[in-house]
Amino acid sequence: MLLPAREAADRLGVKIDTLYAYVSRGLLRSMEVAGSRERHYDADEVESFRAGRGATRARPPAEDLIPVIGSAICLIENHRLYYRGRDALTLAETATLEEVAAILWGDAAVAAPHPSPLPAGGERERVGPLGVIERAQMRLAELSASDHAALDLTKAGVVRTGRVILGELAASVTGSEPSSALVHEQLAAAWRLDPTGADLVRRALVLLADHELNASTFVARCIASTGARPYAAVSGALGALSGWRHGGASSQVEALFRELGESAAPLPIMAARLARGEALPGLGQPLYPQGDPRALAIIEALTKASPEAGARVAKAAVAAMELTGQSPNVDFALGAATTALGLEPGAALALFLVARSVGWIAHASEQYDSGVLIRPRARYTGRR
Repeated sequence: MLLPAREAADRLGVKIDTLYAYVSRGLLRSMEVAGSRERHYDADEVESFRAGRGATRARPPAEDLIPVIGSAICLIENHRLYYRGRDALTLAETATLEEVAAILWGDAAVAAPHPSPLPAGGERERVGPLGVIERAQMRLAELSASDHAALDLTKAGVVRTGRVILGELAASVTGSEPSSALVHEQLAAAWRLDPTGADLVRRALVLLADHELNASTFVARCIASTGARPYAAVSGALGALSGWRHGGASSQVEALFRELGESAAPLPIMAARLARGEALPGLGQPLYPQGDPRALAIIEALTKASPEAGARVAKAAVAAMELTGQSPNVDFALGAATTALGLEPGAALALFLVARSVGWIAHASEQYDSGVLIRPRARYTGRR
């Protein structure tokens, strides 16, 4: 007998999100049912897993290993994403990243970039997106050493520093000095995009601004909990984002779409990857078992910007689902979009880090306000 997600979660006595976490960690399997968009679960497997959790501590329950931190910033519920109660997909229709920053940072004014506290050094060398994380970290370290105003960890102080950081990260991507122009306009100008391409960048920035307590955001909160300045919190988050299982996934998708090129038949090429033991990147998102709505929104925007490119990406997405049973996530859509726009390798990651810095700053500010030092405990499993 197959159980819908809600019933499976109720039998296990956990929240829906914890059930999805079990699946993502390989502790439970979910499966498709014809005529339903919802994933289902084998009742016997659910009961066996529940009995095993109660009988032994050899494999600890997944919820014991998942940090849970109260937050009023981001909500993922019913296959939608909300920023302080505002639907992110609706915001993506018209909002800028600066307007989303104002929402997430709790700032009444639109969060325009703040002038850098360092003197302008003239036009920076245009170096492209590759290595952008390392360049950004070096710039943040330089700023942290000289920007004494960043010691102000009140909400107003963090917003001020956040504006500096946002401007500097955009400049790290464009190779220019920080600008008062909107971030998506800066990126579009550096990447020589037309208005439809610029609008696609704007939408992607909004949809990537935050996503609850992912790995990089947790790192940012841990660092902020020690009382370190926002520069340190964002620099640490950048390090986490660089990993191939996080922000680096979009770079793998870019490589996939460069391999696909303009092929009208992506399925054989993708199947050959699987036959070689290579995974197809950018698929699956346990928090959205019915498909990542951010991915769909970006692919739809790409189709408006370039119907031909959008059709190729949609065909690749269908092929990936046929081969793996998993839907594309936001990394898939982002890497596909930047490749379709003709951007350099690494552009997806560059766009991701600029957008997500807004969420990191919001979470750092919330952590400062809480006054709590994050100190998880380890469950010893070694020899006694």
